[in-house]
Amino acid sequence: MSIDTATRTLPDSSADERATRLADAGSAWGERIAADRTAAHLRYRVQGTGEGAVATRVRAGAHTFWIDEPAALAGDDVAASPVEIALGALVSCQVVVYRLYAQALSIPFDDIEITAEGDLDAARLFGADESVRAGFSAIRLDIRIDGPESIERYERLRDAVDAHCPVLDLFANPTPVTATVAKR
Repeated sequence: MSIDTATRTLPDSSADERATRLADAGSAWGERIAADRTAAHLRYRVQGTGEGAVATRVRAGAHTFWIDEPAALAGDDVAASPVEIALGALVSCQVVVYRLYAQALSIPFDDIEITAEGDLDAARLFGADESVRAGFSAIRLDIRIDGPESIERYERLRDAVDAHCPVLDLFANPTPVTATVAKR
């Protein structure tokens, strides 16, 4: 397995540019949804292929990335683990929704940093204890915001984010999953 480790850099975006992009996106989606409620129904597709010892090459739209395990879990430790990716998805979705709702609610902030920490009992993974969850038993988010507003305003923002964050919803509520197995 070969992984491209070239570092990509994001273009700089000023607070004004970000505000304009968020307002434009919110307005465009609002118009689409108002004109046709089904325009909000999105379907995402991600495909994974096993590579190396236990790694997975994942294709999501125009993007390709790898997920692996540390050596202790039979991996080559060349990429983040599935549960780290899951926590990363939660953190990144939270950042997006914080920015979106900060704009919508006029609760500005300068910078945001979110750390997610999850507790997982690997005994279920290895078949040693079927009484524990296979996934996280708890997740904690530490949200650090720099900005001019009071903590009460930022707590109001957090309430809006928690009510609207798609990935937080995945963790907080059961989602029906169906799976089929076929031989190629």
